[in-house]
Amino acid sequence: MVLVGIALGTFLAIGAVLAGAWWTGWQPPTIPRSWLTKMRASWQRAAQSAAVALAVAVVTRWPIAALTAGGITYAWPKLFSTGSEGKLHVARLEAIATWTESLRDTIAAAVGLEQAILASVDNSPDPIKPQLQRLAGRLRSHLPLPQSLSAFAEDFDDGSVDLVVAALVTNSRLRGSGLVSTLSALVVTARSELEMRTRVEEARKNLRRNARTIIGVTLVFSCGLMVLSRDYLSPYGTFTGQLALSVVVGLLVAGLWWIQSASRVEPVPRFLVGPQQLSESDGVRS
Repeated sequence: MVLVGIALGTFLAIGAVLAGAWWTGWQPPTIPRSWLTKMRASWQRAAQSAAVALAVAVVTRWPIAALTAGGITYAWPKLFSTGSEGKLHVARLEAIATWTESLRDTIAAAVGLEQAILASVDNSPDPIKPQLQRLAGRLRSHLPLPQSLSAFAEDFDDGSVDLVVAALVTNSRLRGSGLVSTLSALVVTARSELEMRTRVEEARKNLRRNARTIIGVTLVFSCGLMVLSRDYLSPYGTFTGQLALSVVVGLLVAGLWWIQSASRVEPVPRFLVGPQQLSESDGVRS
């Protein structure tokens, strides 16, 4: 009888909350599609890691080995990524340098900055074409040029892009005549940074390759011992052996995590303010 009362009270409370939401016109927040995609991928990795951990537990009967196998399976995309973020950053930096050169050459032909930006969209490099199309859309909707450029920089969230955009914002405010020489200097800077980033990315690629080699050799060696020399691994089946195995596994995971952190791409810190702050500063200035 008590359980029935609790159930009825719960249903009554839920009904009251739903009725209040309907009365006030409350709408649940829209969940971003990107978040749903990440959650689906996370659940898939969790299911895969649970299956791998269960298989290892059945074969070895070692809790530490099962937890390690499941954890490595779940963290595989982060620990052994192919460096797609680094490649994307290098490609975008090269595209920004190419676009800056094109913008400089167009402005040198006695064309205004806004007209030069609009003219550069069609022949822009693919890695930055969506951002440039959004920039052109803001300009066509009569958003002021400084705010449009600031929003363009926010699309990249990279200090290297801020450097180019800051020069364009300054010129759009001061209407100076030295923009061509400034863009020429920025192109040289961007090309130098691109060369450095390319060398760094090659070194990081070697680190990621070494990490995959280490884990591959470890897995092959462990599976070989498990099949060919089971008695040699029998001490690990005890409580003391599991403690020793946990120390070995901890050192291995710490080394792999250090290699992954050393190969992570850290973007250049931003220094340009957003469109809202820029418009507020223009209002204060005027």
